[in-house]
Amino acid sequence: MSERPHHKYDALIAHCKALPATACAVAHPCDESSLRGAVEAAELGLIRPILVGPSARIAAVAEQFRIDIAPFEVVDAPHSVASAETAVRLAREGKAEMLMKGSLHSDEIMAAVVKRETGLRTSRRVSHCFVMDVPAIDRVVIITDAAVNIFPTLEDKVHIVQNAIDLAHALGMAQPRVAILSAMETINPKVPSTIEAAALCKMAERGQITGGVLDGPLALDNAIDLGAAKIKKITSSVAGQADILVVPDLEAGNMLAKSLSFMADADAAGIVLGTRVPVILTSRADSVSTRLASCAVAALVAKARRDSLQMVA
Repeated sequence: MSERPHHKYDALIAHCKALPATACAVAHPCDESSLRGAVEAAELGLIRPILVGPSARIAAVAEQFRIDIAPFEVVDAPHSVASAETAVRLAREGKAEMLMKGSLHSDEIMAAVVKRETGLRTSRRVSHCFVMDVPAIDRVVIITDAAVNIFPTLEDKVHIVQNAIDLAHALGMAQPRVAILSAMETINPKVPSTIEAAALCKMAERGQITGGVLDGPLALDNAIDLGAAKIKKITSSVAGQADILVVPDLEAGNMLAKSLSFMADADAAGIVLGTRVPVILTSRADSVSTRLASCAVAALVAKARRDSLQMVA
């Protein structure tokens, strides 16, 4: 069975090819998939990898699987925890504008990222976005947060929404449509997510969230399907055409993203935001297209951050 086309991801990757390659610290690329993924992204001109980990082990993997790492810098670190900490340090020092998870656990790299004194925290809450390529939908859809914040508070959700809007801007969406999801589209005091959705929308009206158009609560069907929104008689510039789906909690987001991946043949490029540099959390199950799309998304976020810093300067 041949791999299906990835037109939305192909467009992202093509856009990034025109940009200078972004320096990327790859933490512990000590298996074939993580090392090959970094090298393939470099060959496409998406990233300039700095391979961080046990140098002898990285060299052995490269030799075993015939991966040419000669053009790339290798920074030695004795084990996975040290690899994560060193990759984060390179980002703090400005030597890397993005991070990529290698063959270590996500918890290990995120522990180094969120350390208060030596990590990459900002004033924003750290959150995760899936940039989904769903065959049945004519646009890229961002789902947040399905990987970092387990039971986010209303205050957390302000940051989660703003991070996703900023990501959408980096991807070229001038005014992204943001659907705050719940199980229904009416406000019900017995369902807290509906009240939080209404509060987030009012906060956007008052300028506490900027750069996007919010509506909620919306159920999933009337957030992404115009027909469903019309049946429910929802008059909204977001309903039926949302670019960003904000889920109530991590469980809901995880189930939504995995349902789309395994039941709707979607691909999910993942990225962590709210940090000094974007962090790519790859999975060994990711396809080549998904890995490359994740690099492209991170490169666009890094460019947007670089441009904003230049404007301030």
